[in-house]
Amino acid sequence: MSERALIELREVSKRFGRLVVLDHLSLSIEEGKCLVVIGASGTGKSVLLKHIVGLLRPDSGEVWYDGKRIDTLNERRLMKVRLQFGFLFQMGALFDSMNVLDNVSFPLVEHSSKKPDEIRQLAGDKLTMVGLKDAGKKMPGELSGGQRKRVALARAIALEPKVILYDEPTTGLDPIRADVINELINKLQRDLKVTSVVVTHDMQSAIKIADRIVMLRQGKIVFDGTPAQIQTSEDPVVRRFVTGEASEEELASLRIPTR
Repeated sequence: MSERALIELREVSKRFGRLVVLDHLSLSIEEGKCLVVIGASGTGKSVLLKHIVGLLRPDSGEVWYDGKRIDTLNERRLMKVRLQFGFLFQMGALFDSMNVLDNVSFPLVEHSSKKPDEIRQLAGDKLTMVGLKDAGKKMPGELSGGQRKRVALARAIALEPKVILYDEPTTGLDPIRADVINELINKLQRDLKVTSVVVTHDMQSAIKIADRIVMLRQGKIVFDGTPAQIQTSEDPVVRRFVTGEASEEELASLRIPTR
């Protein structure tokens, strides 16, 4: 499989008011690989995802996709690029008034010229792929949290994207349901040969699904390596995040004795 850079951020900066979220950040994402982005809340992980798909534009710097710069495209041309991306939102974002099959069919109805019978067949195939073959007639309110995530994932792959972006895919799920999502991410990576970018706080998930992990802190990349490398990192900031330990300063601010 090719290891060319499918997505590139070049010296990207983004601020909201006085808050600098991305600070001259450069990142290349290889085609066909799974990149996991970790970091504390507010470090710019979701903002990074939105720049990749063009939902936000940088204050400075460049965003490239498949050899073309996209941050300067108008909305009409950018929409054609976005159709090559599937996006799994943190809470799933299903349409509560539509049944499961119609939710998965929605992108095909909106963005393809396929006939209704073909759309239903394709949507059914995607539900089978995420293990929900018989759930088509159910409403989102009848599903568990894990099932809703899987329906949202089926919808994200309805147009057979080249890239899947995951925003906190295991948030709100118990460890077993979270592992089902991890296995699904691996399965789609393997079967569809997609490029995946996953934002998560879940280190167990990150280590299981990633080819490569980057960690953001104060708008910059402070770690870039493999799951094996991050588990043996001697950087105290990286190590505390991996092990889930508060810093001495954080403990002191709570008047809790340091270890």
